[in-house]
Amino acid sequence: MPDRSLRDEARLNVAPMMGCTDRHCRYLLRLLSPHAMLYSEMVVTGALLHGDAASFLRHTDDAPCAFQLGGNDPQALARSAELVEQAGYQQVNLNCGCPSDRVQVGKIGACLMAEPQLVASCYQAMSEAVSIPVSIKSRIGIDDQDDYGFFTHFVATLHAAGCRIFIVHARKAMLQGLSPKENRDVPPLKYDYVFRAMEDYPDALFILNGGIRTLAQIAALRDKVQGVMLGRAPYANPFLLAEIEQQMFGTALPDRMAILMKYRDYIEEQMALGEDFKHMGKHLLGYFSGIPGARHFRRHLSETMVRERNGTAALDDALRESRVADSLAGCAAP
Repeated sequence: MPDRSLRDEARLNVAPMMGCTDRHCRYLLRLLSPHAMLYSEMVVTGALLHGDAASFLRHTDDAPCAFQLGGNDPQALARSAELVEQAGYQQVNLNCGCPSDRVQVGKIGACLMAEPQLVASCYQAMSEAVSIPVSIKSRIGIDDQDDYGFFTHFVATLHAAGCRIFIVHARKAMLQGLSPKENRDVPPLKYDYVFRAMEDYPDALFILNGGIRTLAQIAALRDKVQGVMLGRAPYANPFLLAEIEQQMFGTALPDRMAILMKYRDYIEEQMALGEDFKHMGKHLLGYFSGIPGARHFRRHLSETMVRERNGTAALDDALRESRVADSLAGCAAP
């Protein structure tokens, strides 16, 4: 059974998102939430074993963080998991839920739900190779295989292999006919599958993913699940994560501008090392969501951050032109 500290860490999770949850994004999110378990973008085993592993594995002050792997070869996944642990991550996760064309070509991601015994072999190889927890992220089914029997057979096979951490996007994946974006919204959510699995496997940890976007939803789920995972909502509005942190853990709500200035310092440090501003600035586009001037800030930053000469000047200009800081000060005034 996952120990108490792991269960505490699992209460709030930010999903792995391609093109979003890179190391810069995770640095920003960690400033906003001390407790959330963060996840890397998915990286396939071939990229780690035959590419620039150091670049893929690089991270800064983002613990606790899980690194998500894509693959279907047990030995390649075991070797990759070892690299993940050596790089200092707190958990390694196997993607069994992504439905994109890219993963279908390699027969990884959601395709693996059709081969639970192979996934069990992958899990065992990974867990034997590392001392950090190994988790599985999946859907509840694929295509027309979406009844509870299919899902629980997948879970049972992994459970028998020793897996005790399941992150479940509670809708099926359509491998044909829907885009990855549509797969995030169109197939209906079936939270009851996760609730039933919690009863069937009480010694395992289940984290619910899919359609969770608001504080009210999280409050309603608090007593029903062991953990929640959010994706697009906190990426589109990063400060939402700080508000969720406050609700779930009682952490004081941070000063939005103070956090931004810490991230600005990080940007300048990274630029001194040769990193391009736009790779870090893009994570700020939704930072002032809901604040007067936010649309102006987003538009100005998105238009200017691609100009190499601008650097943090693009951020400073967006702040000045949008006057969002004045809006925040006005909100705080008695």
